[in-house]
Parts: sequence; C-alpha cells; structure tokens
Amino acid sequence: MTIASIISHVYTFSSPILFDRHPSSELQDEVMVVFQSYQYILALVFAAKQISENLQLLANVTLGFHIYNSNFSPSWTFLASMRLLSMHSKFIPNYKCDLGNIPIAVIGGPDICLHMLNLLSIYKIPQLTYGPAPVMNKETQDVFLQQMFPNEVLQHQGILLLLLHFRWTWIGLLSVKDEAGEKFVRDVVPKFSQHGICFDFMEWFPNVAFYSDFMDVMDKGFEIYEILMKSTSSVIIIFGELRTMLILRTLLRFSEVEDLGLREKIWVMPAQMDFTSVSLNKNWDICFIHGALSLSSNSKEVFGFQEFLQSRNPTTEPHDGFIRDFWEQVFECSFPNTKKRIKRPENICTGEERWQALPASAFELNMSGHSYNVYNAVYAVAHALQSMHSSKYKQRNWMNLEKQKFQDLQSWQAYPISLCNDHCQRGFRKTKKEGKPFCCYDCLPCPEGKISAERDTADCSPCPEDQYPNHNKNACIPKVITFLSYEDALGISLAVCALSFAFITSYVLRIFIQHRDTPIVKANNRNLTYIILISLLLSFLCVLLFIGRPNKFVCLLRQPAFGIIFSVAVSCLLAKTIVVVLAFMATKPGSKMRKWVGKKMVSSIVFSCTLVQAIICASWLMTFPPYPDSEKHSMSQEIVLECNEGSVTMFYCVLGFMGFLAIVSFSAAFLARKLPDSFNEAKFITFSMFVFCSVWLSFVPSYLSTKGKYMVAVEIFSILSSSAGLLGCIFAPKCFIILFKPEQNSKHLLMKR
Repeated sequence: MTIASIISHVYTFSSPILFDRHPSSELQDEVMVVFQSYQYILALVFAAKQISENLQLLANVTLGFHIYNSNFSPSWTFLASMRLLSMHSKFIPNYKCDLGNIPIAVIGGPDICLHMLNLLSIYKIPQLTYGPAPVMNKETQDVFLQQMFPNEVLQHQGILLLLLHFRWTWIGLLSVKDEAGEKFVRDVVPKFSQHGICFDFMEWFPNVAFYSDFMDVMDKGFEIYEILMKSTSSVIIIFGELRTMLILRTLLRFSEVEDLGLREKIWVMPAQMDFTSVSLNKNWDICFIHGALSLSSNSKEVFGFQEFLQSRNPTTEPHDGFIRDFWEQVFECSFPNTKKRIKRPENICTGEERWQALPASAFELNMSGHSYNVYNAVYAVAHALQSMHSSKYKQRNWMNLEKQKFQDLQSWQAYPISLCNDHCQRGFRKTKKEGKPFCCYDCLPCPEGKISAERDTADCSPCPEDQYPNHNKNACIPKVITFLSYEDALGISLAVCALSFAFITSYVLRIFIQHRDTPIVKANNRNLTYIILISLLLSFLCVLLFIGRPNKFVCLLRQPAFGIIFSVAVSCLLAKTIVVVLAFMATKPGSKMRKWVGKKMVSSIVFSCTLVQAIICASWLMTFPPYPDSEKHSMSQEIVLECNEGSVTMFYCVLGFMGFLAIVSFSAAFLARKLPDSFNEAKFITFSMFVFCSVWLSFVPSYLSTKGKYMVAVEIFSILSSSAGLLGCIFAPKCFIILFKPEQNSKHLLMKR
C-alpha cells in the first residue's frame, strides 16, 4: 500500500502561460529550494520507515509512498494530482489501469489541498493537511479532508490573549491576498475590536506568481513598507504561508540595502508562518525577526529523527530525488557531474558536509511543528488501515506520557508598548478623537470635584461626601472638620470683642446705677434704661453661643435667645419714644392722652413686643427646631459643623419681626426728633435705629453669599455691630456728661434747655 504527498519543495518564478503563443518547453525560469520543506519530506520518509519496521502495526504490510513537488504553483499541483490518478509515465484522465497502485491517502499543505481536493474528492481519496484547512465547501471538507493542525479559531483566540496580556491595543495587520487571508481578516477584525483592539492599518501582502511580476510586487511592497515604518503601532500581525516569510525577508533586505531605515517592530504570526530560507537569503541578517512572536503547533522531539536526518547524504541516498538540489543550495556547492557551472573549484560538493554546520536560520535540525504534523498524518493513515483490516476486537494502545512542567518566564526588561497614544495617567480621562479609531483618544484632566484613581479611565468619579480630590486629582483626601472655634484666630477675635463690649456695657450699667438719682438718668426712665443695658449685655454674651463646636442644646438656644434679647432692647427704645410723644401730647389742654402716660403703658409695649417674638421662637422650636448638622457640600475641602436652622422661614420671621420693631422705632423717633432736648432721646434713637437697620439689611446678602464658618462670623459681626451701635449712639452722650461734664447734669440746666 502506498500513500502520496504533494509538497512545495522548490520555489519557482514561472513564466505566465499566454494563449497567443505556444508555451515554452522550459517549465521554470528560476529554481530555489525551500530548505525547511525538505524536513517535511524527511518526516514522511521517517514515519513510513518506522511503520514498516513495526511488527505490531500493519503486520505483513509494507507502507510505500510517492512524493511530488508542486513548486508553490496551482498548475503543478494539478499536474501532480493527475499523476497520482494514473500512475503511468503519461497520464490519461479517468483511465484506471493500475488501480491497485492508486494511493490510499494524500498528504499536503493548505495551499496544495485547496487545488487537489476538488480533483481527488471525485475519486474519494482521503486527504490530510499538515497546515490550516483551506477555504472550501464545508461538506466536502468534512468528508475527504482531515486537518492535522490546530483549529484556526483557537489560534485567533491565542493571538487575542497575547495582545491583551501585553495591552497592545494599537496594531497593524498585514495579510496575504487570497481567500484564506480574506477569511482571516473577516474573522479577527470584529473579534479584536470587541475587546478594545483597533487597527492603525490593514494592508494586503503581495504574492509573486510569475517572474515578470517580481518588480511590480516589490513596488507594492515598498509602499507597504513605508506604511509600516510611518505607523505608530509597534505590533504587526502578519498572516500568510511559508512563502510569505520569504517575500517579507526579501522586502526588508532591499530596504536595508537602499538604506531606507528600519524601525523595530514586533511581528506576531500564526503557526503556519514557518520560518525558512532559500539559497538567495540564506546568509541575510535576520535581526528584524528578533523579538517576533509566533504561535506554535504542538510538537515534540521524535526519538531517532535527528540520527536519521544526519545519516542522510547524497552518497548514501542516491534514490532521493530531492537531496542533491537541497544539498547544493544549502551548502553552496555543486557536484562534479552537475550541469551547473562551478564558479570556484573549492565549492565542489563532497557529500560529507555536516548538517550541524548549517545555521538554524537555514535549516532546523529539531523536528518543526509542520514536520511533526506530517509525521502524525502518516501514522493516522497507518492506524486507519490497521482498524480497517483488523477483524479482531477493538484494540486501544495506551501510551503514558511524561507530565510536563511549566515555568513562568521572568522578564528582565520592560516589554514594548503598542498604543495609539500614551496611557491616560491618573487624574485624566479618555475622550475619543474625532475621525480616529475608538482606541485613539485624548487625555483631559478630570473636572473639579472628580478623580480618576486608575489609568485609562473613561470617566472620572466623584469622591465620597467626606473627601475631596487632591491637587493631581488622582486620589481623595479626607475633608477637614471645621467650625468657628475658640482656637481659631477669627473665633478668638470675635470672642474678645464680645467680652470687651460686654465689659463696657457692664461698666455703663454701673455708672447709671451709681448716678441713678441724677437728673439725666431720672429724666429718661431709669427702668427702661436698665432693661436696655441688660439686654445689650446679654446680646453681647449670647455671641459666645455661636462660637465653639455645635451641640443640640446650643443650637436650640442661640437663635431664640438672640431674637428675644434684641426684641426686648428694641421694644424698650420703641416704648421710650412712644412715651415721649404721648407725654408732650398730654401737655396740651384737654388732651385725653394723659391717661396713657405711665409705667403701665411702657410695660405693655415691652411685654407685648417681647411676647410676639417669644411666640414666634416657640413655634419655631416646636415645629422645625434647629439641630447640629455637618455641611459637606458648601466647602470643597472642609466639613463644616454647624447648626442647621431647621426652618429658614422661621429664622427670617425672627429677623423680620426685629426689623419691623426697628423700623417702627426709627419712624417714631424721627417724628419726635424736634421735641425739647431735656426730655428727648429721639435724635439718638433715630441714629441708633438707622445703624441697626443698616447692619441687618446688609446682613442678609452677606449671610447668603458666605459659606461655612464665615456665615456664623457674619451673624456674630451683625450682632456686635448693631448692639455696639445702640450702646454708643444712646449711652455714650449721657456717659460723657455724667463723667466729664457733671456740671451739666443738673435739673436747672435741663429745665433751662
């Protein structure tokens, strides 16, 4: 029984066959042996030899073989296929003499199977391919073709995982222009795009079919080369077959000779891109391939193969029709009886040249992945024949394999990057570039209040409420808890001012008590004067409730206390003014106002005004009372501890009622300003109310425009300013007379005035 193999062992530049003249009898113009493909032939021979010597496999059956060279040419492939079907020196299509000599199976590469499958499947001859399956009819492929090569889908997944592992998201794609290349592009582009990988370019690699096409292909190749070198991508996926690498090396060699410059690139290749050489590029530098990454089909060293390979030479194997051409080109010599002209006498082949002297770039002594697939294909045919001819029970031979150990490789240098642009560092976010692929983006700083703690984030995220972004916007910093405290310079200053004014008020009250029997004190209703001074003293002291860490008791007390105390002071001034007006109206003959003048009138005014404010404050405390709160949004870097007013409406009701009392007092005092001076404080009350109203009218916009502890400081300043205005405008002139002009503090002078 025989098996056949069609292998492209020789690369030829054939002349195109034209139909306007007879084809040349010369079948090829230039012949170059592809060195590594000779190992495929030896793997087949070695496997057939082992099977024939194995008494347990195909006993009493000799497994023969026929090997044909297809020269990387479809026409030569069809020619070889027709020879298989005839087995004569001259073949006749469909003529089946020597039927017993027709091979039981054919082994070939992917490009060969594409052409021979359509022909051999007519005769139901099974075929095995040691490369990826060609693009063809799926039903025919499943019946007559067995693939001895890893599934292409798994290869695509492997390349994808490789790119994702190194975070290479900006790549180029270079594919051979044929059906397999087009299918590869259709499969990988959408799959890679779904995982965030985009392409700087996608170019089709030219094929050289005829010698006359060589220069055109090189011109196209230089265009592609320029695109490759200008590309910002560091990684290029290249898809093709064995001869694709030959053309790529030729192209890069020409660019080196022309001094076009060669930027370092990372070439990523599928398993079928077997690295090989021909005589033309055997001694060329292969630095460009350093750092290339290639998937590899499963293979292992077959025992005895290297000894078998190294034992072969043209002398011991005279029937090997391939070895002489291989030997001459790989060792760069010629046999004496060859028709080729010997350039130098010393370059005569002896047949004793050593295989170990060959560089690995020319010929690899270890069994390659493709050779291992050929080896397995022969054994697959043998086992199929064994099963077919065996009438015994099914036999399964189990083989124990050594467990493989995997070691993690440690990289001692930084691996290259391949991105459309640099990573967006922490503190920046990605924004897509218009007119560019989706993995090309600009890096913009995060907006205020947001951070990005990782590289290449699509959007920035806000910090938690109790934190704020740092200067670089790549981390969150805990906010500082702040409030108007006694340790703060502002808090200390306001507290000192409040205590100072409280001391001054106490001193004024002491002066008035000591001089309570003097005319100037008695003339202005001593009791109201004492109440006003005590109210001002308490208003200065209530400022201390606004300083320090807020708590529930302080928050409930401070605003109502401030509102009621001020209402008492302003209502006393209002009562003073009204009493003065009524007193002068009562002096007129027959006036009925005399009955309204007295202590009851004063008490009624003060009590009623204070009661209204107290009711407002009580309603506030019972409905929406103030409470301690932490304000996290007004200040970007601080958490402000404050008293939340509970109801802003009630707060402004308290201020509004005080404003109402102040306006009424100001109006009454303004109308009474021309009454006799001896009994009249209207001028001082008018000015004090003007100061009071001015302070609290400016308080509202200032309060609303400030944040944090400065809001409390604004309110304290308003309390101090308005209280100091009342103290200074009303009591400073009297104290000046009492202390420095005692001669004017007499009833005679007051009556005279």
